[in-house]
Amino acid sequence: MRVSRIIIIIGIILIVFGAIFLSQGRGQLGPESSFMYLNNDWIYYGMGIVIFGIIISGFVVFIFRRQVT
Repeated sequence: MRVSRIIIIIGIILIVFGAIFLSQGRGQLGPESSFMYLNNDWIYYGMGIVIFGIIISGFVVFIFRRQVT
């Protein structure tokens, strides 16, 4: 149970960082001097990181709920 919570927290952290990267790539967040600012590559990286975080968290929640019932 403790390991599943840690993995869910890691997934949430990935979602948050992915959203930050996505916002910086779109030019909505961060200083204009950043190499990530208005860079299309970071939009895709951010979306990928968000999706990966959702998959990790969702998988652990699915497995944990399946074991409980």
